[in-house]
Amino acid sequence: MICEGLEEEAKSLFELKHLNALNSVGYKEFFDYFEGKISKEKALELIKRNTRRFAKRQITWWAKDKEIRWFQADDKIEIINYITSCTKFQKD
Repeated sequence: MICEGLEEEAKSLFELKHLNALNSVGYKEFFDYFEGKISKEKALELIKRNTRRFAKRQITWWAKDKEIRWFQADDKIEIINYITSCTKFQKD
């Protein structure tokens, strides 16, 4: 996110920081940095930590749904076999 321009994006949105949609990982840490509350190094450290925590919460949330079938992104054959075997996708 950082290499793709997150800091510049956060700068361009700084005036809108009061919006709830911008109270998310990356923006809030950079907003604190822009306001002088934390250093840039601390902001980057917090972004990395909070991203890991968010990802873990997402994994935990989705793991509860037993109807979801997970695949490795590069396992194309298994994905295709699963899709073609589903009655939902078979022609009548």
